[in-house]
Parts: sequence; structure tokens; C-alpha cells
Amino acid sequence: MANCGTGSYAATSDIIASDGATSPARQATRIARFGQAMQQRRGLIQLVQWLVVGIYAFLLVVPALLPLPDYQAHILTNLTVFAEFVFWGLWWPFVLISMVLMGRVWCGVFCPEGTLTEAASRIGLGRPIPRWMRWGGWPFVAFLGTTLYGQLASVYQYPLGALVVLGGSTVAAIIVGLIYGKGTRVWCRQLCPVNGVFNLLARLSPTHFRTDQARWNAHNQAVRQGNAVRMHAPDCAPLIPLKQLDSAGDCHVCGRCSGYKNAMQLEWRAPGAELVEPPQPVRFTHYSVLVFGLLGIAIGAFSWSASPWFVALKQQLAFWLIDHDLMWPLTTTLPTWILTNYPEHNDVFNLLDGSLITLWIVVGGGLLGALTSLPLLLGNWLMGGKATLSRLWHLSLSLIPLGGLGVFLGLSATTMTLLRGDGINLTWANDLRATLLALACLWGLRLAWRITGEQRNGEQHNGEQRNGGLLAGNAARLVGTASVALACLPALGIWYLMFWGW
Repeated sequence: MANCGTGSYAATSDIIASDGATSPARQATRIARFGQAMQQRRGLIQLVQWLVVGIYAFLLVVPALLPLPDYQAHILTNLTVFAEFVFWGLWWPFVLISMVLMGRVWCGVFCPEGTLTEAASRIGLGRPIPRWMRWGGWPFVAFLGTTLYGQLASVYQYPLGALVVLGGSTVAAIIVGLIYGKGTRVWCRQLCPVNGVFNLLARLSPTHFRTDQARWNAHNQAVRQGNAVRMHAPDCAPLIPLKQLDSAGDCHVCGRCSGYKNAMQLEWRAPGAELVEPPQPVRFTHYSVLVFGLLGIAIGAFSWSASPWFVALKQQLAFWLIDHDLMWPLTTTLPTWILTNYPEHNDVFNLLDGSLITLWIVVGGGLLGALTSLPLLLGNWLMGGKATLSRLWHLSLSLIPLGGLGVFLGLSATTMTLLRGDGINLTWANDLRATLLALACLWGLRLAWRITGEQRNGEQHNGEQRNGGLLAGNAARLVGTASVALACLPALGIWYLMFWGW
């Protein structure tokens, strides 16, 4: 096992010379001590990581080799149904919850793909990251591609679909690790299909690792003066510049950097504080993953199978094809690993099915994203001042609670379906969904009010006149917050149809 540590927290404070020339160590709060314990127990964390890899491989590969279960199979009596429940009913929904509660600790401590790509990187070629891989659009493109492929292969329903989608991603992660970086997680940083989603959700977390700039500089000065010893830099797997670490978006919460230069530790913060005052500028990448990804593509993927509109559209197109003697879209199928093809279960997608699913997700998701963007654009203009795109990207962050909850609700629908199949009464489920949607919207509106206040204070501090718009002052904050409320309506409308209307 590689040495990923930086020395104990106590040892870090002991580097100060006996004459007390430098400042004392940072106060070790309980959560800071927990972060330091993570740094000191790398061996235990690595053991947990490889244990998760083994469980992941077993639940992914073995069910795909078994016969498909019949309709009488239950969670506790059939391994395939059990694996489906674990992956889509528990694993992924609660990974999303962990992002909001603890940041990306899943990525740094538990994720099997992260473990495998880093291990491969330690024995790989160690080539530098190519320019094409640094393209900022990969988080959205990877999310879109994985979502589409997953729906076409019925990833939630069949173990072969899960093996192709999740296993294919894992193989790609290993290949990238074997070629690029050295002891790092280039795949996680640049190409992971859920990296963009996790980056957004982790910003809501009440905990994060942070670098104290003053203590960092004080330690460097002490080293130059001979009053402290130089510390070995921790190998940050996601390649974050440690001196500027102040965001939970990219940090994997692995604990390796805790105590480094007596300046880095795990800290509490107000939930969502990073959204109000982002440490780095918000970019279009974040906006696209949130508005067109979580609030567009993802909802399209969850909604097509429940929509009577989709069925009606398919029937109309099928009748048109038959009338024009164009039968090949209705009779052509593809291999199971490309397009769902299980005739023994009366579940076969033809080319018409695959094309319509793709159009529904892409066009429908794009339409939802556009409808979500319109009130944000209008509110950004009416707020006055400089209606810049960066201000629009910043305001859109208030929709993260609703976007994250939407994916959780979509994935937990599998949980509900499997539990109902085992005879468990879930009459309370829709009431819980309505409550969670209301709370997510209220949290988003609270964030919008705080974000618009921060934007207004920033404009006043910079001496910018609030012109070019119709409103100013707190009225502008109300308009900005109202625009976020309107931006919630397209997603809320689809969720209403899915759970109550259809």
C-alpha cells in the first residue's frame, strides 16, 4: 500500500521550534480530529475500499450469469432481484444523500471505480492528461451518454444492462488509469459520468476540507527560516491544488491532506454556504449539468416509461409506418447489450422504441432545461445591474436541492416497486414525496434569497450602478427569488404527473 499520509496531526504541531517562533497548531475540533483519524488510518480505508470492490464485482457479474428471475421472485429469495434492489434501491439513492450530508466521501473512501482507476494508475504508463480530456463539457456529455445507454439497455430492470453500463464504466476507468496520471484518479476528475452531479451536490454539504492560507504561508516561512521541517506533500488523487482548497465540489474527502502544513483540516460550515459565496467562479459546465442534466435529461429518463403521451406517440408513429409499408423500424431489433431484447419476458425494443426513447430524453430534457432557463434569464435581466452570464450561473445554483432530490426520487421509484412486489405497504410514499419536493423548493428559495443578496452586496462593493434593469434594492432580490420559484415549476409539473397525474 502506498504511503498517502502526511504524518500525524500532533507531529505537525510539533515541528514548531522550541522557542515558539511560529503560531500554535489549529484548534482540533471533534470533526477535525475525525479528518485526522482518516489520514492516520489509510490502511483501514484501503481495506474498506477493496472490500467494496469485491461486493460490487460480485453483485454486478454473478447475477448477469444467472437465469432471469420469474415474476414470483423476491428480494430475499433471488440473488438477481437482491442485486437490483441493492444497486438501484439502496446503493445509488443513498450515495446521493451522502453527498449532501458529508460531501464526496463516497468518492474518496468507498467508490470501486475510484479505487480501481487509482490502483491502475500506480502501475500504469503515467502519461500526462491530454488536452481533449480537459474539455469542460465532459461532465454533461458523459452524464447524457450514460443516461441514454442505461435506458436503452434497461439498466434498472436487467442484470446484463447493469453489467454493460456500470461494468463498461469501470473498465473505462481502469484503462484511463493505466494510461494517464501516476497514483491519481484522472478518470474521476475528468470523465466520470456522475462527476458533474456529485460536484454540485457536495456543495450543499455542511462539512469540507479547507486550507487556511495564513497558516500555509506561516509554515512555508518557518521552513525557510529553519524553524520547521519541510513536509512530504500528500498525493491528492483528484489532482486538486491543495493551497487553494476551499470547495467541496472536487474534493474526495479521503483525509490524506489532513494536517498538512498545519493548515488543512475538516471543518463544519453552514449547509449551502458554498453556493452563496462560491470559492471559484461558477461556470456554464455547472449550469448545463444542473439545468439541462438533473432538471432535464434525468427527468426525461425517469418519465418516459410512465407517460401515456409516450405510448400515444409511439402508436401514432407505428400506424403511420404501417400505412406507408415501412416495417423495418418495427421489426428490427439489436443485441441485448445495445437495445433491450428479452423475448422470453415479452420485453423487446425495436428501432422505433429506441429512437423514441432517445428523442424523448434528449428533446424532452432539452425542452425542460429551456423552460427552466427562461425565468432565470428574465429574472437576471430584471434584477438590474450587470446582467452577466456569470450572475445567471450563480443564481441557478439555488436549484441544486430540487435537481438532486429529483434524481433521488427517480431512483427510489425502483426501491418502491421492489418493496411493493414483496408485499410491503407503501401508501405513505406519495405523501413523503410531496413533502420532500416542498422542502427542496423552500431550501432553493432560501438559497436564492441569500445568493441575490450576496450578488447585490458584491455590486455595491465594486461601485456598480444598478442600471439597465427595472428594479433595484430588495425588490431586485425578490425578483431573483421569484424567478427561481418559476424555474422550479417545469420539474415539479413532471413529478406531479409521474406520481399523481398519470
